[in-house]
Amino acid sequence: MTEEKKLRIGLPKGSLQNATIEMFRKAGWNVHVDERQYTPHMGDDDLWSVLLRAQEMPDYVADGVLDCGLTGLDWIKESGVEERVIEVADLIYAKQGMRPYRWVLAVDENSEIQSVADLQGKRIATELIEVTKRYLAANGVEATVEYSWGATEAKCPSLVDAIVEGTETGSTLVANNLREVETLFESTTKFIANKEAWADEWKRNKIENIALMLGGALAAEEYVGLKMNCSGEDLEAVLEKLPSLKNPTISTLANNGWHAIEVIVHKQTVRVLIPELRSAGAQGLIEYPLNKVII
Repeated sequence: MTEEKKLRIGLPKGSLQNATIEMFRKAGWNVHVDERQYTPHMGDDDLWSVLLRAQEMPDYVADGVLDCGLTGLDWIKESGVEERVIEVADLIYAKQGMRPYRWVLAVDENSEIQSVADLQGKRIATELIEVTKRYLAANGVEATVEYSWGATEAKCPSLVDAIVEGTETGSTLVANNLREVETLFESTTKFIANKEAWADEWKRNKIENIALMLGGALAAEEYVGLKMNCSGEDLEAVLEKLPSLKNPTISTLANNGWHAIEVIVHKQTVRVLIPELRSAGAQGLIEYPLNKVII
């Protein structure tokens, strides 16, 4: 494979790094990161990768320095490149789990501020300067917006009147005696590509294949496989208990009158489903994890 035919992909460094590497592993790429370098080995001769802050990724992709990369919708909005990149896939995962990341307006729990309208003339700290300015303008509010280099929650109310901050669970805001006022938007991880790479048949095919496998790996987080045996007389009762992704696979066993059943089910249903299957006559129940689910 020539250098020209390598796909240049950016992986997010920082809070999403470990979750991203694990997702790629489940998708089929064993990403190896040397702590002293920023170009991980992907185990794929078609790929050249680099670790970058998610905040930087949109511009590098939009400008064609990278063919594709993973970053948050928040940083795409902040960079203002929505019209200059292709959204290949929406990958819902975060550093603490499989949920969107919310950007919220928050104030001190005793603040008189109840809505964005109350921010007129106030001071706001945030990492999302441009997004916050557009949010205020859309609501007809003039306020001072300053960049926060970190510990944003600690600045309210002693240094600023309000903050615009990202949160997964809201627990850090509560721990700092802050109250959510409004949610600006929800952000998920986006797999994006620049338009030139998307127009290249080889690169687009590679990008789409990566998106397919990553999506399959994420989908698998929500499901498990179940195997079980049951007698012919219990088969109907067992099948009635199975909410499956598709119809279950049923095989006849050599032992006359018995059947083997295999099915994919939502992970959250298993704690209730397995006892119900056992009561319905299923035996030899085995639960196993999945690496990929591609529908």
